[in-house]
Amino acid sequence: MDATTKKKIETLHPSVREEMIKIVNECNSVLTGKSQVRICEALRTFAEQDELFKKKPKVTNAKGGQSIHNYGFAVDIVMIIDGKIASWDTHKDWDGDKVADWDECVKIFAKYGWSWGGNWTSFKDMPHFDKIGFGNWRVLSTKKRDSKTNYIIV
Repeated sequence: MDATTKKKIETLHPSVREEMIKIVNECNSVLTGKSQVRICEALRTFAEQDELFKKKPKVTNAKGGQSIHNYGFAVDIVMIIDGKIASWDTHKDWDGDKVADWDECVKIFAKYGWSWGGNWTSFKDMPHFDKIGFGNWRVLSTKKRDSKTNYIIV
């Protein structure tokens, strides 16, 4: 697991950090070729989310507070090829096992109860995964926050 991924995991809600470490390690152990998983996005502030919302071409339908990222229960991934090249190619089979590396990771995330943005019908978000079971942003926005960490209390 690379340093960028470790830093991003530390921003996630404490209740999912250990699980995300397991997921990334499992993905990387299954990917026996040139690729490894990197978490490129995790927790976002409402302001960061608003900036993404303004981008053209459109990269999100969510304003600040309307993304699971804003609560620490979502990640975006990228494949790092040969330790240096970022790839969002969801079809490439870098390890030659006749299964796209991205699909191998989607299955592992699903095994741990994370949904994939590639399954969304209205706006496909291929790099996105979020933890099932904490509700959507509307539910999360009503939760009480810990005064020291600002994370919601689950």
